[in-house]
Amino acid sequence: MLSAPLAAALGRRDIHYGWVVVGVTFLSMLVSAGAVGAPGVLLLPLQREFGWDTADISTAMAIRLLLFGLMGPFAAAMINRFGVRRMVLSSLALVGGGLLASLGMREVWQLIVLWGFVVGFGTGLTAMVLGATVATRWFVSRRGLVIGLLTASSATGQLVFMPLLSMLTAAYGWRTAILLLCGLIAVAALAMLALMRDRPADLGLSAVGETAGTPPPAAAGAILPAALGALRDAAATRTFWILFATFFICGASTNGLIQTHLIPLCVDFSVPEVQAAGLLALMGIFDFVGTVGSGWLSDRYDNRWLLFWYYGLRGLSLLYLPYSEFTLYGLSVFAVFYGLDWIATVPPTVRLTAERFGRERANLVFGWIFAGHQLGAAVAAFGAGLSRTALQSYLPAFAAAGALCLLAALLVPMLGRRGKPAVVGG
Repeated sequence: MLSAPLAAALGRRDIHYGWVVVGVTFLSMLVSAGAVGAPGVLLLPLQREFGWDTADISTAMAIRLLLFGLMGPFAAAMINRFGVRRMVLSSLALVGGGLLASLGMREVWQLIVLWGFVVGFGTGLTAMVLGATVATRWFVSRRGLVIGLLTASSATGQLVFMPLLSMLTAAYGWRTAILLLCGLIAVAALAMLALMRDRPADLGLSAVGETAGTPPPAAAGAILPAALGALRDAAATRTFWILFATFFICGASTNGLIQTHLIPLCVDFSVPEVQAAGLLALMGIFDFVGTVGSGWLSDRYDNRWLLFWYYGLRGLSLLYLPYSEFTLYGLSVFAVFYGLDWIATVPPTVRLTAERFGRERANLVFGWIFAGHQLGAAVAAFGAGLSRTALQSYLPAFAAAGALCLLAALLVPMLGRRGKPAVVGG
């Protein structure tokens, strides 16, 4: 294992090993996000090759997004019990295996099983709780910045890979794009195996910014009681339900809608697929800036009001989209403003969760809040596909998502000021 000698070498240069852990986590979340986002590029090629309709393919995507979220709280409990490295390696193995098996699929039920259940379960083993776990375990100071970086890796991976996958699909077929993803997953697995450690104490270190004498965390309990106990206690608070509801809307307006259906929407308005995928890449670039910036801001300003502005501006950008006339200029304006806000909501939401429910249980509670995010994503993925099939238009789904974001902006101030942290889970 390279971690111990590397940590010692970095320590002599006054560099904390936590930044290596962040780098490995960033890579793993980046390639996993590429697997999550790939169906948005491959929807139309699958339609052309197999004749499946949008609603059928959207069913598989909705299942994938739903499992990605519903596994979150149990993934947090399993990470606490079995460790980060084991869970991430298991996740990457399942996702890579599901993608490889899909190279031979011929029926829509195989798509649902492989891309819906297998990839959904595999990505859900770590989900967004991985970034929250690493940030809260390895960092006390600069935690918001780290959450921003890791969140950006997830969102940016879903978007930046799309133009490359789209070009590969256009030139060599969708199976070549899947093989590229599998190769990247193998690289991430090797890096995780060599460099990841579960906690700073494994290397005799304290977390960045941690004061001396901080008591060690309690031993992890059984998986199911830990996850359900966190839900039981958190659900008794108004804070949890506001964060759950707003994150439901966050998922509905990002992963479920834009990531899955923006390319087919653009094609409906005569925008070429590769150009539409490039639009998502532009969003990814601005998302990286916006989400890292959001992490920096969340360390310094009231997170409630950050969320108010994020949701409000996202809602306005979605309501603007039909008026862009789908020109290069109009879509570029949308991509910049929406991209800056794509998933900037995550750092403030994680910080609010840690503040209100405590550091050691933050990943469990955030797992349930993230389940709401992916439930919203699944509803939007299926609903937008149904809208396209039944109404011959995606626009009603985009208008509904914009209105929901404005509602989320009004909900966030109801959180109230920070109070005494709740005791969550036993």
